[in-house]
Amino acid sequence: MTSHWDPIELGGVQLPHRLALAPMTRSRARADGTPGPLTAEYYAQRASLGLLITEGTQPSADGQGYMATPGIYTAEHEAGWRQVADAVHAKGGKLFIQLMHAGRISHPDNTPHHRQPVAPSAIAPGQPIFTPTGPQDSPVPRALTTEEIRDTIADFRAAAASAIRAGADGVELHGANGYLLNQFLAPNANVRLDEYGGSIENRARFVIEVAAAVAAEIGPERTGIRLSPGFAVGGLDEGPEGPALYRYLIGELAKLDLAYLHLFYFGDEALLKDIRAIWPNALLLVRPGRTRDQIGQEVAAGIADIEPIGTFALANPDLVDRLKSGAELNTADKATFFGGSAAGYTDYPRLDEREAAE
Repeated sequence: MTSHWDPIELGGVQLPHRLALAPMTRSRARADGTPGPLTAEYYAQRASLGLLITEGTQPSADGQGYMATPGIYTAEHEAGWRQVADAVHAKGGKLFIQLMHAGRISHPDNTPHHRQPVAPSAIAPGQPIFTPTGPQDSPVPRALTTEEIRDTIADFRAAAASAIRAGADGVELHGANGYLLNQFLAPNANVRLDEYGGSIENRARFVIEVAAAVAAEIGPERTGIRLSPGFAVGGLDEGPEGPALYRYLIGELAKLDLAYLHLFYFGDEALLKDIRAIWPNALLLVRPGRTRDQIGQEVAAGIADIEPIGTFALANPDLVDRLKSGAELNTADKATFFGGSAAGYTDYPRLDEREAAE
């Protein structure tokens, strides 16, 4: 039986065990989207988790959705991420930068250029978004033209190249949780009449083309993708065709030989079993609400190869040591999840610090 403490190779990366840091938005980038020294400290603190998947990072100015999220499309961004990658590598960790275009989950007040959000179709999510002046309704987005879709694919490709130049070990494409790639999949957000809308094959086309472009640019062994089958978020409804869509999409992505598929999973077990059979490479699985006692169960059962950890890792920079020793875990402070400074970000105590204080 495989244990979550067994080593694994992911693409060309050797990992010491089968836990990882799940991507979590922390909203602490500088105004221009550059990650600062605190970001480097935050990720380096958690390097014992082996594989660190970063917070969503916009591949272009139009890709930003929330305030103070990082980018990876300017020289300044690249230099900032270089500091993060160097700090993580110095501690023995591996870094995959998650490329996230928010699409219609955005507001002009949250971006430096104050432009209207873009999306597959001009359909608002019907949900509020937090802005500098408080919650506001997300506006109706502007539908991307076919030429702009191709430009957006090029943006992902360029951002992936920038991530590798910055020292990252790879990138993860965020095709989940209601953002742009996910929006193309959902028929209530994508009513296009061109080759990117309508049939399952057409709605999956954008995701496949982004993945193929990034894999061609940096290598499939450095490319992962995150999907969230059946997760109704951001006003999306994948409809009764949802399971068939994901079986088709994942089958096509499998042909690209990507390093991994990362599922944020709410779906039924039958679909998950099919995905496990369809996908040939590493499968990462996050089930929201996982308890401490459940960590490692998916790996032991052969359902997942790696189990990324979210909130537990946020609050416990030395989570690996605590799990191995059975030590008590810090409790996450939800009030400091998004935005702010070191509080609730880099100041969670380690076991050795607590013991020294005692």
